[in-house]
Amino acid sequence: MAQESSSPGGRADALSYAPIDWALLAATGFPFPADVPAAELLDELAAMLSSPDPVVRDDHAYTASAQWVREGRLDDQLVALGEAAVARLDHPEVQARTFAPLVLRCVLTRSRQLPGAIDQGTVQRWYAAFARWYPAEPDTRGWDDRLGWLHAVAHGADAAAAFARALPEQRADLLDLCARRIAAADADHRYLQMEDARLARAITGILLEPGLTEAEATGWLDVPAKALEGGGPGPVPAWAFNIFATLQALQVHLTRGLADGGVPPHAEAVAGRALELLRLPCPWLA
Repeated sequence: MAQESSSPGGRADALSYAPIDWALLAATGFPFPADVPAAELLDELAAMLSSPDPVVRDDHAYTASAQWVREGRLDDQLVALGEAAVARLDHPEVQARTFAPLVLRCVLTRSRQLPGAIDQGTVQRWYAAFARWYPAEPDTRGWDDRLGWLHAVAHGADAAAAFARALPEQRADLLDLCARRIAAADADHRYLQMEDARLARAITGILLEPGLTEAEATGWLDVPAKALEGGGPGPVPAWAFNIFATLQALQVHLTRGLADGGVPPHAEAVAGRALELLRLPCPWLA
């Protein structure tokens, strides 16, 4: 990361900080590089979070970002981090898009501990961008042998739960957004890397947030119900498999609850509606 800056007289002088040794940072638990100017650090993290190298992107950039946000090291840069993540939702490369919601989740989670750190208008704008991307992301592979973890579905579910805490008025819409992701008819890939469980956790977390009516808590299930209309015998397409897998995972979550939140208020009604759909492939269910 050795760079130069121009002095007022036009002479280029080396900056007063050393390049970041990311391997060393990782080996020593990611101590914060306080000598690096914030703008330079954010630029480097943004580039690394788009990298096709999973060590650079995941093991180094994302792990460091998540830790430093959690520790409060980047509290003055939360908006900048969020803006950069939202911009990557339109990136041409899949790994850049799919790691963006993880950063948004970190930023939104930290902002809850810092009232006023991010204004609601900014969060609403981020949500609008996320809502456009999540159900439409074409590459839903969990893992790629070259790129490592992609996990658009799981990472998006994590961000959806964080948005639900930040934007109470959008909770019913977020349930619908998750439903549209689950039921996307153009999905080519079955959920093989626990995407169904991550979605179930997110949906349960949203259902745990106060203020949802029973109609709002169950209404999102109209989306998979409509997608499944007219189905019959034959091979189960990937999108239908994903619906059934997620609903099965959701049943477990609604029965057991979350360790940090318990069972949602409308769990019985949601589970009953989900069971109606699960009886389509499993008519033997009581």
